[in-house]
Amino acid sequence: MKKVKLKTKSSAKKRFRFTATGLVKVAFAWKRHNMRRRSNDMLRTARGMKILHASDAKRVCDHYFHV
Repeated sequence: MKKVKLKTKSSAKKRFRFTATGLVKVAFAWKRHNMRRRSNDMLRTARGMKILHASDAKRVCDHYFHV
């Protein structure tokens, strides 16, 4: 009996990306709106994307990408 393929969650496709070495990248939080309240230091450090910690990356892969 063939195993059913599981679809990747659509929300995960928009939030996470994989690097070439298999690490999980994610955008920084608290950057959607009200930027004038945030300090310039916070905005500067929250640019781009960051690499998730190994334990969080495992949870993301297991629950959303079925890897």
